[in-house]
Amino acid sequence: MRSADFGQLLAQLKDLSLRQRERVLAYLSVSDQREKVIGILEKAAEASLACPQCRSLHFHRHGRADGLQRFRCIDCGRTFNSLSGTPLARLRLKSKWLEYSRCLLHATTVRRAAIGVAIHKNTSFRWRHRFLTLPKTDRPEKLTGILEADEMYCLESEKGARHLDRPPRKRGEAATKRGLSFEQVCILVARDRTGQTIDYVTGKGPVNKRQLKRCLPPVMDDDVLLVSDANAAYRYFARDQGISHEIVNASASERVRGAIHIQNVNAYHSRYKGWVSRFHGVASHYLPNYLGWHWAVDR
Repeated sequence: MRSADFGQLLAQLKDLSLRQRERVLAYLSVSDQREKVIGILEKAAEASLACPQCRSLHFHRHGRADGLQRFRCIDCGRTFNSLSGTPLARLRLKSKWLEYSRCLLHATTVRRAAIGVAIHKNTSFRWRHRFLTLPKTDRPEKLTGILEADEMYCLESEKGARHLDRPPRKRGEAATKRGLSFEQVCILVARDRTGQTIDYVTGKGPVNKRQLKRCLPPVMDDDVLLVSDANAAYRYFARDQGISHEIVNASASERVRGAIHIQNVNAYHSRYKGWVSRFHGVASHYLPNYLGWHWAVDR
């Protein structure tokens, strides 16, 4: 805007009514939040910015759209911005993203977050799982030293599904079979003594050696000491991997034997169960998102 036009605009502000001034302030506040979010996003993406189509690093600026700087790839001709190819692409209302992120940090429910940020509950649900796409992949690369491993189980939930593979049940209803069964989903948690934690949704039913081989070796140091309960799957896994293994036999009322215990991983189980209970049931399909969310909040 030219200086003369801006001076005329300032001169007209004194003629605004109180309600009109409030509307101007609200508009400027939204614009300020939007620009702040865009600045954060573009700065974060700057170091790894590349064409999402061909991964080329040869591109040039190509105007702006929806507040974001656009680029055109020299190699393939595609235009893109800092959000292209990410879970946040094509999401609107950027001015409310920071406020919604604070709701995630406080583990606010879908409806309460929707009310607090003034968005629809369906938008709140969609944003939640778009925003959680990255935290669920943010995990330690290696677990070292004494490695505690144990599993927890939750009843399989198809909450929100339109077509069920089983008869529906009421919220809070118990499984039809006693003990561990394929009605329950297994969550394997591995944690070392420095607090580094990795979790996996291994599938339905009790954990087995094959699942342990798929999950643990990529994140274990070769010289770890695996500590677990008396589940035979851990014993067979440790033998096949050639690693040291100690057992805590809870059925014999054993909890701690010097430095040999699984208290840290069990405490993590307890914190997760208390934290996730506020959501009144989580669909099994979204369990990895909630586990990643809890890991981000817990640390």
